Amino acid sequence: METPTYKIPDTVRSTHSPDGAIVLDIRQGQMFSLNVVGSRILELLRSESTAAPIVDRIVIEFGVGREQAESDFDEFVLALKKYRLLEQLPREWNHGIGATA
Repeated sequence: METPTYKIPDTVRSTHSPDGAIVLDIRQGQMFSLNVVGSRILELLRSESTAAPIVDRIVIEFGVGREQAESDFDEFVLALKKYRLLEQLPREWNHGIGATA
């Protein structure tokens, strides 16, 4: 099974604090607030493009079980995609086809 690859669109801006984050989609003109875990996942999505390393960090940083971290990640990704705050890249991108330098 292929591992999905994610990317935050260039039109999404965020500011993070110890209490969570505020996210602005300048394309849609919408603002969202995130809790601390959502804020951290969004930060990690900016540097990681797949679930496994992000879930690993959530387990360590928040002291939750892997199953709970995976569930939280999956639920959060669905919400981000619903509001167009996260793109799932085409499968061929995973193999370098269509990736640009």
